[in-house]
Amino acid sequence: MNYQQTIDYLYKQLPMFSRIGAAAYKKDLHNTIALCNALDNPQTKFKSIHIAGTNGKGSTSHMLAAILQQAGYKTGLYTSPHLKDFKERIKINGEMINEDFVVDFVEHNKTLSESIEPSFFELTVAMAFDYFAKQKVDVAIIETGLGGRLDSTNIITPILSIITNIGYDHMNILGNTLEEIAHEKAGIIKPTVPVVIGEYLTETKNIFSNKAKESNSTIYFAQEDYKVSNINSTAQILNCDVTNIEVGITESFSLDLNGIYQTKNLCAVLCAEGILMQQGFVIKNEAEKFALANTKKITGLHGRWDVIAENPTVVLDVAHNEDGIKQILKQLKNDSGQIKNHFVLGMVKDKEVDKVLSLLPADAEYYFTNAHIPRALPAKELQTKAAAFNLKGNFYDDVNMAIDAAKQNAAATDLIIVCGSVFLVGEVDMPADFANYAEKKN
Repeated sequence: MNYQQTIDYLYKQLPMFSRIGAAAYKKDLHNTIALCNALDNPQTKFKSIHIAGTNGKGSTSHMLAAILQQAGYKTGLYTSPHLKDFKERIKINGEMINEDFVVDFVEHNKTLSESIEPSFFELTVAMAFDYFAKQKVDVAIIETGLGGRLDSTNIITPILSIITNIGYDHMNILGNTLEEIAHEKAGIIKPTVPVVIGEYLTETKNIFSNKAKESNSTIYFAQEDYKVSNINSTAQILNCDVTNIEVGITESFSLDLNGIYQTKNLCAVLCAEGILMQQGFVIKNEAEKFALANTKKITGLHGRWDVIAENPTVVLDVAHNEDGIKQILKQLKNDSGQIKNHFVLGMVKDKEVDKVLSLLPADAEYYFTNAHIPRALPAKELQTKAAAFNLKGNFYDDVNMAIDAAKQNAAATDLIIVCGSVFLVGEVDMPADFANYAEKKN
């Protein structure tokens, strides 16, 4: 098989959560353990950092990867889902996994895979671990797919764990309360391994503290240790000051991940960086500052308050749950000078659609659409649901048709926000002059 045939095989033969939802989720680690045992346990052959959380884990993973790479470490990065290309999931120093490795891995392990019958995600995790081990990375940042305790990535023993935050998402799998969801995320906390909590709520702090105590793990609460001030977000850059409360030092930062919600992720990253330096990592201040100002270029991350066009401004954001949409609305309050907001909105069936719709402003224009995956909520159905919340607009079967319609209706000073689904953002046709995904090919 060539690369495309291999990818088609993976998509068609293996249950894939991003396409079919909970039916693809395996509630135990058996398959991943079996796969990695057969591969001689590659996850034990490199240092790793494990990151979970409802929102922000992708941004946090990429910022930390950029810092470590800029500091001179050969840095692996495993994230999901991808936007445009499967290879985005597995990177070393910002370069996507080699296509030949993907083909060879699938072919060489076909008999093994057919005997174990893993999900798409389980096999992809094993592939990433094998790739990082064979490429001899210094450290790999591993993002959970869903939850933590039973996530396929949770067979690693990392040098550091990070939980960004807890919010309502995937309740059909993780639980209906914040406490239940926090319990699942806290499952990545390992014995004696330090853990950073980016943001906690009253309902979740004790769950993390108790789990850390059980595990004899030092716990750090980033929101208590760092304070952000003087936030200024533009179309391309976020400027802010961060005070390390313990030592009383304030530093200025510029981030190319320019959504104001990134300040929360920044605190978790700075806290994690301090712990890594205590463990012997050498990270110079200039490397840190450059990495944070150029994370998108260094790691290839996209879809986080990405401005892809102006006059009118078009922004892509993968926010897809209640907390994510709340952060977008805060961003809109921060951005002044816009005459009207236009939402190009598409969601998947298994999200809390009504909760998201209840948050959105009735005075905006709406363009309802859907990604082309089985999980997608049909655009017409989304339009009907939205009408109950006084959100009005036409529906479109393709996100690019919806964006074109929004551009035709919008004034030059208006803002068009494409959001509601990672997969919807992944189907947007990117402008030729945008920092495109092809730059990070092999």
